[in-house]
Amino acid sequence: MADDMTAVLRWADEPGGGPAVVLLDQTRLPAHEEERWCRDVPALVRAIRELAVRGAPVLGVAGAYGVALAAARGDDVEAAAAELAEARPTAVNLRYGVERARAAWRAAGRAGGDATGTALAAARELHAEDARASTAMAGHGLELLTRLLPAREAGWRLLTHCNTGALVSGGEGTALAVVRAAHTAGRLERLWIDETRPLLQGARLTTWEAARWGLPHTLLADNAAGSLFAAGAVDAVLIGADRVSADGSVANKVGSYPLAVLAHHHGVPFVVVAPISTVDLDTARGADITIEQRGAEEVTGSGDGRHAPAGVAVHNPAFDVTPPDLVSALVTEGGVAPPSEVRRLAAGYDGPRATELREADGMMKA
Repeated sequence: MADDMTAVLRWADEPGGGPAVVLLDQTRLPAHEEERWCRDVPALVRAIRELAVRGAPVLGVAGAYGVALAAARGDDVEAAAAELAEARPTAVNLRYGVERARAAWRAAGRAGGDATGTALAAARELHAEDARASTAMAGHGLELLTRLLPAREAGWRLLTHCNTGALVSGGEGTALAVVRAAHTAGRLERLWIDETRPLLQGARLTTWEAARWGLPHTLLADNAAGSLFAAGAVDAVLIGADRVSADGSVANKVGSYPLAVLAHHHGVPFVVVAPISTVDLDTARGADITIEQRGAEEVTGSGDGRHAPAGVAVHNPAFDVTPPDLVSALVTEGGVAPPSEVRRLAAGYDGPRATELREADGMMKA
């Protein structure tokens, strides 16, 4: 994260104020850089649902801190964990972070130890792991692009969708961390940024981060991406992921699948950058991924800002699913592989989530 950027997420326990999970409110960006204090789990759940904190990796961290918050307040931890885990159903990281902190809390409680302190330590360790994963993914992604893309004296033209930088991570992000690594290496000519309708995470958040990091960037309407491909102005697409199923299908912000189709048609690499914590071997196929449906007002507008007739039927999925045959490579902290070999990535990486995935894979094959 840039040194001058307010922490995306932090734990606070101030004298007289009690414990809180403090978020950089992403609904207020780019105009206002404000913190949002969540002093109980219902407040944190509201913040997650309202997208004050968003992005798969950091949702896992938020979920873990939420369990610690419930424990520190003396609330019903099991009920709080269940509420947190369901706050956004598609992002598997959220449930993973909740389960990891809850497991630590349970184990400490059974042993007669400091259950609250243990849950908080688990959340902090997950936070640190995510930062390390971000650094590793940036390195692996840069190596991949160096292999995939022909040498261009002016550098690479990379297109991204939604927001995948420090706002979604304990570190510098996922796909945007790779872009920043390319810029640092002197290999980035242009970052094309989709606006990402209907909530404009690309326009509001990715441009904000790109400007802070000094990345050469251009914002475009989502439906203008095809003209860039047709003009030969895109060398690779880099996106993140909210869930990767066992068959290598990738759920990501809605609009990702059309980009994959465009990239495939034009022979452009389509690269997914995501930590191993997004892998869900319990979900066999992409068609089995639960897709969050959000409110109609995000599409129609509200109040004086309404731009559709009242009562119109609305289809507003937060995510779509890209099949593995349209994904050139999956980049994780464990390395790079085709999405169909996600199990091999997990098997070859030494980390808490990878160990769980190996165990889950063994049970699936038993």
